[in-house]
Amino acid sequence: MTTTENSNEAQVRERLDSWANAVRAKDLETVMSHYAPDTLLFDLAPPLQYSGADACQHNWASWFPTFQGSVGYEITELSIVASHDVAYCHSLNQICGTRTDGEQTDVWVRATVGFRNITGRWMISHEHYSVPFYMEPPYKASLDLKPGGI
Repeated sequence: MTTTENSNEAQVRERLDSWANAVRAKDLETVMSHYAPDTLLFDLAPPLQYSGADACQHNWASWFPTFQGSVGYEITELSIVASHDVAYCHSLNQICGTRTDGEQTDVWVRATVGFRNITGRWMISHEHYSVPFYMEPPYKASLDLKPGGI
């Protein structure tokens, strides 16, 4: 790996850390400062995709108020590959906290995030979040899984 690739990987890691801190704080403006205008998001909740920063912002603005206080958000098992103008990473992320209805949320999701270096700044251009689902009827999400499980 070249020095430039190491530097780019470090910059992407810094951007992810900054983004995650903003998610935890439910800071919509800072969260959105990490997205390219033409970002494409495949999120856990419908619809199948959110296209563009405005749709992405609406998604975050709808989700943040469903939590009392801050959102617990941890990125684990992070792997980053970065070249001079594009990067991607994948991780297992934990989302936890108390919802406004009092429910305790503690779920692990799979994340793949693509970045583009736009005028010297790493911007999220694609996100894909998912959870596996049980393949037998009633075909429900596997929300009970944790890292390290088989």
